[in-house]
Amino acid sequence: MILTGTLVNTFAIIIGSLIGIRFQGIPNRMKESIMQGIAICVIVIGLQMALDSNNILLVIISIVIGTLLGEYWRLEDGLNGWGNRVEKHWNTHFGQSEITQGFITATLLYCVGSMAILGAMQGGLSQDHHLLYTKSILDGITSILLSSTLGIGVLLSAFPVLIYQGSIAILAFIFGTWLPTNLEAGIITGITNVGGIMIIALGSNMLGVSKVRVSNMLPALLFIALFQVILEMFPIFSK
Repeated sequence: MILTGTLVNTFAIIIGSLIGIRFQGIPNRMKESIMQGIAICVIVIGLQMALDSNNILLVIISIVIGTLLGEYWRLEDGLNGWGNRVEKHWNTHFGQSEITQGFITATLLYCVGSMAILGAMQGGLSQDHHLLYTKSILDGITSILLSSTLGIGVLLSAFPVLIYQGSIAILAFIFGTWLPTNLEAGIITGITNVGGIMIIALGSNMLGVSKVRVSNMLPALLFIALFQVILEMFPIFSK
């Protein structure tokens, strides 16, 4: 089922939020240690995805070109700016409250990121949900920590996640059904490899080791898919 990962992610946020509402006042030191442990696990998953590559050269080229384009378009700034505008608009029309703050903060945290997009794409293309399962664990624990301080608004963020990731998965599934089997497999492998590098960067950011603008790397997913199409049409380049 193409929406399995998204549904698990949604329920993880709901369950985590309910737990967090009941258990408020979690020590900051404990929160930090938990998030560091999760970040290390995320890096390991990214390494597994990135290293399982048949053509590392295409992965590198895709990352370089995609990141250049993302930096030119300033995708990271655009996403952050969009998030700030949404929060400002919401607070202006509905007033600022704990519910508002929790909803906006959690929604942006769970939706604006490479893991949400890549995981939903993998679910739609190959019904491979392991990345969204990982994201579910991350979001579930994060929702416990957030809702312990921001309240029920964090729980409400589960519904935008369902709509956002579900839409990406459905679109990926629709377009994926038009692809030949070999090409679909190549695209999935390429996206997994490139996505793995992005996941490593994300985990590094979570640890505070780096400040990689991961969202600016998103166009690399399109380039690796394009290169796989070219290799399928002109096999001579793969030799």
